[in-house]
Amino acid sequence: MAKESKHPKGLMVLFFTEMWERFGFYLMLGIFTLYMVAGGDEKFPGLGLSNAESADIYGTYLALVYLTPFFGGLIADRILGYRKSIFIGGLLMAAGYIGLAIPNSMPAFFGSLLFIIVGNGMFKPNISVLLGKLYEDEKYIHLKDSGFNIFYMGINIGAFICNFVAAYLRLEYGWGWAFAAAGVGMIIGVVWLYFGQMKASRIVEVDVITPAAEGDMSLGQIFMKLFVPAVIAGGLGWAIPGNIFGADSTDAFLFFTIPVVIFYINLVRTAPKHEKEPIKALLSVMGVVVVFWAIFHQNGSALTFWAKNNTSRELKQTTEQIFSVMKLTEEVSTVPRPVTKSGLHGEEGETVVGPSYYFENYRGDFPTGLQERPDDVQEDYWNAEIKDKVETSQYGVFKLWPTELQASINPFYIIILTPLVVGFFGFLARRGKEPSTPAKIGYGLLITSLSMLVMVGAALVSDSGMTKTSAGWLFGIYGVITVGELFLSPMGLSLVSKLSPKRIAALMMGGWFLSTAVGNKLSGVLSGMWDTFDKKEYFFLTNVGLTFIAAIGIFILLPWLRRVVKEYSE
Repeated sequence: MAKESKHPKGLMVLFFTEMWERFGFYLMLGIFTLYMVAGGDEKFPGLGLSNAESADIYGTYLALVYLTPFFGGLIADRILGYRKSIFIGGLLMAAGYIGLAIPNSMPAFFGSLLFIIVGNGMFKPNISVLLGKLYEDEKYIHLKDSGFNIFYMGINIGAFICNFVAAYLRLEYGWGWAFAAAGVGMIIGVVWLYFGQMKASRIVEVDVITPAAEGDMSLGQIFMKLFVPAVIAGGLGWAIPGNIFGADSTDAFLFFTIPVVIFYINLVRTAPKHEKEPIKALLSVMGVVVVFWAIFHQNGSALTFWAKNNTSRELKQTTEQIFSVMKLTEEVSTVPRPVTKSGLHGEEGETVVGPSYYFENYRGDFPTGLQERPDDVQEDYWNAEIKDKVETSQYGVFKLWPTELQASINPFYIIILTPLVVGFFGFLARRGKEPSTPAKIGYGLLITSLSMLVMVGAALVSDSGMTKTSAGWLFGIYGVITVGELFLSPMGLSLVSKLSPKRIAALMMGGWFLSTAVGNKLSGVLSGMWDTFDKKEYFFLTNVGLTFIAAIGIFILLPWLRRVVKEYSE
């Protein structure tokens, strides 16, 4: 059969569906931590949580968002099919985003997160599986890796645009309008798929429910043997006196995943002989890439903390005019500036925004542990020890770029670099030197490890965050880690699509997202330790070490993984 040079038409339908879904998902994620830590004294009040509390909720939310695809994939495989699951998931997520617009209501907050978590579980694995099925025809199979790279670029177009929309709405109208915009984006994505499937009929053709093979467990059996034990295990993790992994939510989640992991391992034992090797290979890769997600998804927590508190966000004259026209500036009223002759940190002329800002950025000027004390104790210390040491005549208004815009740096790089990476792999393929899919994943982990060295440098030049650094450091880390992401994330989706037995394709895609879920929870655990590291370079060096070890693990398995991929995907 002749090979096609063009991708199937359904790619663009799924491309834009995913683009709008990711617009909503990353819009919400870009302001999620900022909303949780925003105090009641701001123009638009947030929840007023601490960094540690927000990191715990952030990590738990992301973990559950990527855990539910296991169940969503199972339901799609056995009952609903992929398109119905995507439609249901999209509408649930839209309801959740709009629900977050209800101001300062913790029941509405957590209820809305539940809608998003369940909805993502129905949507996320099944659109990726549907894309993979478009390439099962022999004339398209050679285009699968590049197809997933193009699909991944659609994800990041949505992720890039959304933060500008979020910043504008948040600054002009408040948090609720920004969250509601995420819901509108999701609705657009659902409508696009509904009408797009009619023009790309192959999407309908490949949406076929695969009957369970003889010996496979029924959904009822899976519920009793997996879901019930997982819930019980999660409850035990929550009920353990104190906690093992830093928070009750972390204990509960990790305990919950134990029966799920056992279920996947058991798939190897019960699978037909010809399916055992590819399932083993997928589970091995999934286990290793947990570390990647634990590091990568600190972009919404630890790196957000760095952008908000340790990065100089002051706009210069030219950029201030541009951002002001777009109404994307935060105004900060400044009060006394520190004077170097008084022994205070900071250069003469640098501004301070009152006690909370001072304690966040000049910790060397007050006793260890004071930052964790109540606000009124900090205020008393400011009045007694600091205020009389600074000049009181300097006031003004500074304009800053909004913190959430840092979340657009990564998708910006992906949009720019995806064609270059695809072209690079195409260049190697024409010369017979393209790395195997598992090798690309290994290189992705290695590059991610190197990316964290950028932040080690940022911490060193800023005296462990005591002084503010240029935004160039954020551009630096996102530039390097994006290359690692492009080597790893779309290749992981492609590998699952290549090696998964057809009868459990969405289930195995759910396993990929399970590994993402565990990594996401660990990202919250790591970010929750942010305030415990006085020397921030040690925090980032920990990330360097973890990803380097994971990369070594992939390269050790590489000869076996190459053989499995060659034998079972061609």
